[in-house]
Amino acid sequence: MLGNLIASLEDPRVAMGLVAAFDEPVLLTRLAAAAEASGRLPAEIVGSAVRNFVDTASDDHWTQLIGLMNRAKDPGLAAMRAILEKSLPAAKAV
Repeated sequence: MLGNLIASLEDPRVAMGLVAAFDEPVLLTRLAAAAEASGRLPAEIVGSAVRNFVDTASDDHWTQLIGLMNRAKDPGLAAMRAILEKSLPAAKAV
């Protein structure tokens, strides 16, 4: 299930639909800032952040993610939100 979701992030519509499903304005702001800073599209940032997490996460991070997914109503959405919250730079104070 999670593997299929990660693979589907290659489609920009899927990546952005996933982010929209979070209904988290702060996370969207962080994503937009990361995209602007890197000169890439937000969908590319989503895909690369998730792939980077998959490639580099420690056993502790995976354990935390699995625990979060076990408690979530929508495990895939919860996993993607947690990965992006960990991966995206914090929002700058205005």
